[in-house]
Parts: sequence; C-alpha cells; structure tokens
Amino acid sequence: VAGDGEKDVLPHCSLQVYTYTCDVGKRENVYLTAERVRKEVGEVSVLVNNAGVVSGHHLLECPDELIERTMMVNCHAHFWTTKAFLPKMLEMNHGHIVTVASSLGLFSTAGVEDYCASKFGAVGFHESLSHELKAAEKDGIKTTLVCPYLVDTGMFRGCRIRKEIEPFLPPLKPEYCVKQAMRAILTDQPMICTPRLMYMVTFMKSILPFEAVVCMYRFLGADKCMYPFIAQRKQATNNNEAKNGI
Repeated sequence: VAGDGEKDVLPHCSLQVYTYTCDVGKRENVYLTAERVRKEVGEVSVLVNNAGVVSGHHLLECPDELIERTMMVNCHAHFWTTKAFLPKMLEMNHGHIVTVASSLGLFSTAGVEDYCASKFGAVGFHESLSHELKAAEKDGIKTTLVCPYLVDTGMFRGCRIRKEIEPFLPPLKPEYCVKQAMRAILTDQPMICTPRLMYMVTFMKSILPFEAVVCMYRFLGADKCMYPFIAQRKQATNNNEAKNGI
C-alpha cells in the first residue's frame, strides 16, 4: 500500500519452498523424486526443464561416458520429467511446460557436437510435445521454449566471437535471461530467443545455402568460437591431473 510520502509496501506473502536432490539423467531417480514431490507438496502445474551439462571436448577426444551424460541430462531427462508430471496436467487440462534449450538447439557450431545434438533433441522434443497437446485439444496446458544466446554463468567460460562483434553481442546476464523467460511464461509465449538477433540468425540459417552460412559464421567469428573454451577446459583438466599425480 502506498500513501503520501510513504514507501510502497508489498503485501505479506507466506511462501514455502521445497528442494530435492535428483539426478535427472537417471529415469528411476526422476520418477522416485516425482512421487516424493506429489506426496509431500502436491501436484506440479509448472515444469521447468533447465538442467544442462557440457563435456568441453572435441568429438574424437571426448570420452563416450561424457557424451552419454550430456545426452541424458540435456535431452533424455525431459522425457522422464514430462512423463512424471504431464498425466495430472492432462487430467486437469491445466499446466505449463518450459524447456530451457539454447540458441545451439537452433543452429550449431564446431567443437560441441554432443551439446548441440542434445539441445537440438530438446527443441525437437518440445515442438513435438506442443503439437501433441494441440492435437489433443488440451488448450489449458501451455508450452514455452527458451533459447538464449551465451549466458554469463561460467559454463562456457572462454567462448569468444570476433572481437569487433563482441561489444554488440556480449554474453547475457543470467538475471536478464530469467526476466525474459518469466515474461514469456506469464504471457503464454510459445517461444523466446534472447537476444532478438537470434531470430535473425535462425532465419538466415533456414534460407541460406550451407556455404553462405559458413561465410556468415566466419564473419561473426562463430565458426570456432568454442575453441578457446575447449582449450581452457583441456588445460584445467591437465592441471588437475598433474596435481593429483596422474
């Protein structure tokens, strides 16, 4: 309530937060945790699939188990969480499923084949699920696909595009991405790319021949933007091995 000369006072809200530890890459763990949530909290009406990992290795240098982990966490987990919580949403015809993918789920770059494949898979899963809900006429269940550009969380520390372009396309602040995603969710927006330039890149990739896309990537410095990141990860791994006497 705001009065003359008084500061705005937010209404008192009594909120309770529940947290659970779950390896989303293991479907049994997801189903067991989902059952605990239902028993201890109640039914889930908003599902946000946000877990993500990256191996940080070139394909031929990447251990098979890391490739499997990337696919399980970034893509397969969406199947398990959705299968766990969607049935009640369908019964109530009410809910919202949010897929936090990546711009690398719409167009790819070199050196992160497993990550791109997993995010392309997440985008494909989300789009197919959205069509299925539309076909079933479950208009009370909304879906939102979130595809941000590089987010400054440290996950891809070292990733660099052309230095002349960087001031116009810097890494995004996590808070900005959250605000944009929340706005899209609250307004039932089917998809959001941040920044808006990502829409243009996706469109250009769709209409241009592959060699033209390669030229565009090279101009932006996006063709090898992950190479410094991979080099840093490799150096960090070597340092850790040296410290451990391996």
